[in-house]
Amino acid sequence: MLKDFAISIIRTLRERGHKAYLVGGCVRDLLLGREPADYDVATDAVPDEVMRIFPDTYAVGAQFGVVLVPSPERDVACYVSTETCRDATCYVSPRGSAVEVATFRSDIGYSDGRHPDQVRFSKDPQEDVQRRDFTINGLLLDPDTNQILDFVGGKKDLEDGIIRTIGDPERRFAEDKLRMLRAVRFAARFGYAIEPKTFQAIQTLASQICHVSKERVRDELSKMLTEGCARQAFLLLDETGLLHEVLPEIEAMKGVEQPPQFHPEGDVFVHTLLLLDQLPHPCSITLAWGALLHDVGKPATFRIAPDRIRFDGHVDVGVKIAEEICHRLRFSNDDTDQILALVDNHMRFAHVQQMKESTFKRFVRMPRFEEHLELHHLDCQSSHGNLASYNFTRQKMASMTPATMRPAPLITGDDLIAAGYPPGPQFKKILSAVEDGQLEGRLHSRDEALAFVSSEFPNAG
Repeated sequence: MLKDFAISIIRTLRERGHKAYLVGGCVRDLLLGREPADYDVATDAVPDEVMRIFPDTYAVGAQFGVVLVPSPERDVACYVSTETCRDATCYVSPRGSAVEVATFRSDIGYSDGRHPDQVRFSKDPQEDVQRRDFTINGLLLDPDTNQILDFVGGKKDLEDGIIRTIGDPERRFAEDKLRMLRAVRFAARFGYAIEPKTFQAIQTLASQICHVSKERVRDELSKMLTEGCARQAFLLLDETGLLHEVLPEIEAMKGVEQPPQFHPEGDVFVHTLLLLDQLPHPCSITLAWGALLHDVGKPATFRIAPDRIRFDGHVDVGVKIAEEICHRLRFSNDDTDQILALVDNHMRFAHVQQMKESTFKRFVRMPRFEEHLELHHLDCQSSHGNLASYNFTRQKMASMTPATMRPAPLITGDDLIAAGYPPGPQFKKILSAVEDGQLEGRLHSRDEALAFVSSEFPNAG
């Protein structure tokens, strides 16, 4: 276990005459009865000493006192921490199979709003915790005695359910503006309240979140969406003013009415929050972002028609807006493609019971179709509650074998050439028509397929 490995590091450091403790989020999670995702150690040993004691290490931020000690069972890969690593590049083991060992320090100046201008190593753990973000993350634990070292009131804030910065909140947020998003995420994740002065500081400084790299913002928002408390996180983003800065397209959903016969729950923002509240946990990043953005085109297409409120073309507009957001937040091409596919196809379920057999089979053959189906399920549950299309799709998919959904082609382009058809763009149309006949059960053999082509495309040769 990684916990045992972290404790072994602490004991080794102590055997060499150093102070060492578990620190930060792992202590918080242990006190809350949660399983920490990773383990961090704080020590008075400077990086060179740590690296001498543990030769198989990686200096992910040696100038800031941070060394990563990989566990014996790990595969070496590239890892750059968004929270602690300050180097541009480094090659180390994956974070989940390593322990971060940081030297006690104090940070002096943050002229760029993220990195300390100067680091002074310290022998005092009390001095070290003063530079950390929130009181609940400023606790140290002696694993041998289970003694908690609390110099910042973090234990009481844990008991009271409070997110509070260590020291002056505006100063803490000025040092690293991503901490504003982290405050929201922790408050949502644990169901805590943000302490009033901390909350006010976020509102005051919200516009400065633009100075944080888009990748770091994306990753923090993705954690909010996938940690199981997305609805509360986005309510807090809205209340603090951060939503306006990082995702104004979502803020634009507020007050956009919907036809009550289809959306009795309320406006587009309310509907989206209800959907986020039902996201599975754990949840893939693409499904979570697809859920957040599936109706992002509605504000721009809202109109009151004679019969009801309409959002004509909101899917196409939504895909364009979602693409802009994915590009802005530096999503990978694969994640972008899936998020856009979720937005683009979420309305197609309304027609599944009327689809031709070939159309239906092609629809459910889409990559990662389970996410499309789950988004539709969540969409229905967050609005009218009618699951007829969802149930129909599931039942029909269950009745089909892989061979009937994706049969081997009856003919190929070579067969068309052999039949006298010149290669060209029409090949795709011909082969698609043949596959339609095959999927619908009208064509069963190569001879039937060639006869169909000769009959339906007589002028192609």
